[in-house]
Amino acid sequence: MLTVSIPPEVQRVLRKALKIAGSNECGGVLMGEHMGPGHFVVRQLTVQGGGRFASFIRETRSAMRALSSYFSLSGHNYVRFNYLGEWHSHPSFSVQPSVTDHQSMLEIVMDARVGANFVVLLVFKLSFQNELEGSAHTYIPDGSFAASTLVFEGDL
Repeated sequence: MLTVSIPPEVQRVLRKALKIAGSNECGGVLMGEHMGPGHFVVRQLTVQGGGRFASFIRETRSAMRALSSYFSLSGHNYVRFNYLGEWHSHPSFSVQPSVTDHQSMLEIVMDARVGANFVVLLVFKLSFQNELEGSAHTYIPDGSFAASTLVFEGDL
């Protein structure tokens, strides 16, 4: 469906967040740049801890502050720079979204107040070799979703 690229500097932020969270989930919102048809790069993300072993709930106010700051820094060029979606970790499980994850993302994309044409969910974990693993899924307002391509850019 889409290709979502994760540059090395964002990978470093993710690795640090996952190490700090340990066996608890963490997550946040994704801010991206539209690079071309069906291709987005994650330029910033928020990191929120406070998750538990098998759950994570995003704190909406801090996410809205981060988005507002991102929009200001990008000159409010919403076509090129915008909210891309959500991310969270599954430190003890597969990086595939759970039924609850799918339902949460569909609620976001189908909410008229959000006004999104699509949203992306990225799920990450650190492997036993301390490598970043992840999956990407895209959700659209008609209630459908599909796996997307996740690209880890560069060498760390």
